[in-house]
Amino acid sequence: MKKVLSIISLCSAVWLQSCSKDSSTTTPTVTITSDTLVFMGSEDNLIYAINALSGTKVWTFATTGSTISSPTLADGVLYAASYDKNVYALNPATGAKKWSYTTGGTIKSSPTVVNGVVYVGCNDNNVYAIDATTGTKKWTYATGGNVKSSPTVVNGIVYVGSFDANVYALDAVTGSLKWKFTAGDWVNSSPAVVNGIVYFGSYDNKVYAVDAITGVKKWSYAGTSYFESSPTVVNGIVYIGSNDKKMYAFDAATGTKKWEYAVSYGIDSSPTVVNGMVYFGSYDGKVRALDALTGIQNWEYGTGGIILGSPVVANNILYVGSGDYILYAVDATTGTKKWSYTAAGLLYSSPCVLTNNTIINHSGISGAQQ
Repeated sequence: MKKVLSIISLCSAVWLQSCSKDSSTTTPTVTITSDTLVFMGSEDNLIYAINALSGTKVWTFATTGSTISSPTLADGVLYAASYDKNVYALNPATGAKKWSYTTGGTIKSSPTVVNGVVYVGCNDNNVYAIDATTGTKKWTYATGGNVKSSPTVVNGIVYVGSFDANVYALDAVTGSLKWKFTAGDWVNSSPAVVNGIVYFGSYDNKVYAVDAITGVKKWSYAGTSYFESSPTVVNGIVYIGSNDKKMYAFDAATGTKKWEYAVSYGIDSSPTVVNGMVYFGSYDGKVRALDALTGIQNWEYGTGGIILGSPVVANNILYVGSGDYILYAVDATTGTKKWSYTAAGLLYSSPCVLTNNTIINHSGISGAQQ
């Protein structure tokens, strides 16, 4: 989601800036050199590492199922989850497997790695905590439905949504329940936690803001269709897409709508906000750049398939995958294509970009830029 240093020495030094923490309000500064890598999953059962400047393939890792979940880099290891029920830990320089852990179901949730633990949801209804070094299970928590939502970990609490219409707050060490908040329908949206408030969307057509400690609702906004997209919170504004074909901006404190932008099809892609611009994809196959304050479109770029994953921006280059099997690199200012790489399957996973200065940028199908 990044040749002055060798890739091996580079990857041994990486650290995670997680979007799922309060750092979702900040944008990391990144520098692209010849060793910048883009990691991405595909429905062709492969995980790809692509040179971010040239678009050439560096390596692939074969799973036995589609990888819709988005890869995560932490502490020199690439973590990815697959429809083959496995969570994988890979060497990001070579793609060699360090370990794998088999869950009880297919996985759409993207892994989150905090304090040496991998947290991930699963379609067996469980949330898993796995030791990031050894791949051994630390705990599981059973919800009442599939867990497509990707966990967010802040201040020792794991926040995650479920098909059972609940958002759960779990102790990150023990997995014990602290509270749960019940919405009116599925919660596939992944929570963003900023300034003590948990933000998420639901299939009940609402966006919610809930107190991170108590689980008490602060506000909600009722739309006209479901929110599969996950929120991004930047500078006191919540950005989120909806199946009603609109991208929304809300005041983070009050829930007051600041603006909306309509497109021709639904928006499951979660927005990435960088340098005052909101970037997102849509079912119409286009990625768009909007002014973050006004919602006015700056540019759009059309691909040949639907876009479910979230764009990632590194050093003014936007990376996004499409249902046309193609990973695109686009100038983030102008929307001009720099290169494209064609995989052998649908690209619904979101990219993870690693730069030589050890900054990691990724934005899962689940949520905000990390």
